Amino acid sequence: MEFERLPPSAKLVYKVLETGEPLTQKAIIEKTRLPPRTVRYAIQRLKTNAMLKERLSFMDARQSIYSISESGQAVVMG
Repeated sequence: MEFERLPPSAKLVYKVLETGEPLTQKAIIEKTRLPPRTVRYAIQRLKTNAMLKERLSFMDARQSIYSISESGQAVVMG
């Protein structure tokens, strides 16, 4: 999927993660100031398009940490 076709919320989440720092959903909510439901939707859209990678937090296994996948960078760059 083309980056331009993503909803604005997904683009904002991507741009926040573009700094390179992996973030939890809570941190993404704080940085974007989007509602939690909107952030969950944006994360799901980015994951569906293979633009995000998700891993469990070592500090708290109930939380996931999100970062941009290599294929996600290729979609935006390419």
